[in-house]
Amino acid sequence: MREAAFYRAIWRWHFYAGLIVLPVLALMAVTGALYLYKPEIEAALYPVNLPAPAEGVPLAPSRLVAAVERATGEPVAQLTHPALPSQSWRIATRSADGAQTVHFVDPRNGRLLGTMRDGGAMQWVKQLHSLALTGPIGNRLVEVVAGWAILLCITGVYLRWPRRGQPALAVRGSARGRLFWRDLHGTLGFLSAGAILFLAVTGMPWTDVWGGGLRSIVAANGWGRPKMATLPFDASTNDAMPWSLREGGLATGTPGFVGIDAIARIAAARGLRAGYQIILPFAPGAPCLVVTQVIRANDARALVIDAASGAVVQDMDWRMFGPGAKAVEWGIATHQGQQYGEANRLLMLAGCLCLLTLCVTAPVLWWKRRRHGRLAPPPPAPIGTQRVVGAMMLGVGLLFPLTGLSMVVALGGEWVAARLRPT
Repeated sequence: MREAAFYRAIWRWHFYAGLIVLPVLALMAVTGALYLYKPEIEAALYPVNLPAPAEGVPLAPSRLVAAVERATGEPVAQLTHPALPSQSWRIATRSADGAQTVHFVDPRNGRLLGTMRDGGAMQWVKQLHSLALTGPIGNRLVEVVAGWAILLCITGVYLRWPRRGQPALAVRGSARGRLFWRDLHGTLGFLSAGAILFLAVTGMPWTDVWGGGLRSIVAANGWGRPKMATLPFDASTNDAMPWSLREGGLATGTPGFVGIDAIARIAAARGLRAGYQIILPFAPGAPCLVVTQVIRANDARALVIDAASGAVVQDMDWRMFGPGAKAVEWGIATHQGQQYGEANRLLMLAGCLCLLTLCVTAPVLWWKRRRHGRLAPPPPAPIGTQRVVGAMMLGVGLLFPLTGLSMVVALGGEWVAARLRPT
């Protein structure tokens, strides 16, 4: 009897977790699946690939920059040397109002092939995925949703765990019946819980509260990047940096600029010949920054170069990262389906598709389960069981403060409902 009451209590929390986060989880599943294929989607929408076989000697970066500035009348802020010779260079300009435009440039002749404004379509997908379109509130909502998703995985595995002849993996009955939908939902959830849990946990570093706190802890304990002098980051510079390099700033120097070609030669001398981004000084005395295009976490590297003298102020790579930074960078690269190649991407895609299917089957199952107008699973008895399970949930909530706060609200609602329920 005690086990049955405990089961019903877990079931009730699983129901409320799904009720709270279902629409946002569905949105994150769709946008996450799309973002896994960012290179292919951008290649279809923009002139990422050169229109003819890459032949001939590419122009110097300074000539490409001059061609863009002459055509647009706007200063260049950064440029990206692609990893493949068959791809166009991306040169970003910034208008007086701060809007950024990326120009796709043929490196063989400096011809502008097309533009992408404010990050393009995939930036919009990314902002939908993180709810950045709604500002700080959206970022905090993502943190709450990720925490509840973790609870959904934990409680779902418990509910589907084989017991009393109930198999974990089975789809029985017909689509007309409740058993079919319960088995479909439970089997998919049991199979995909690990991938969904991984996506939820590794998505947390992008959040402001939990992620910002983690960055501070990593930096304070020397588990992150090497120490750097402080000068505030430009917003676009911060976006280009690996997660673990986003706290702190850049070294200062004297005004002046050795030229973009010299910066490219310095990068090449340090082994960076393609697949990197050059971020030009955004203020007098600010340095140049050369950042690799990270595919695998251990690709992360950043050169800080004194813009006036060309001296390399700092050369940071994966080997210099502390254990905390390495763990987070590995998690992010794997989350994005990059760390282990196509198999990694397909596994993350499967997690997104299973999550979306669970978001569809859950309301169908609820609709078929409803009885006598009841909108939620019946409350367990005795009340002590509810308190034990509630305390366990809050224990998980302590790891994720915003989620824990929403749990307190949910518990308060349960307490009020219990007082109003007829005896």
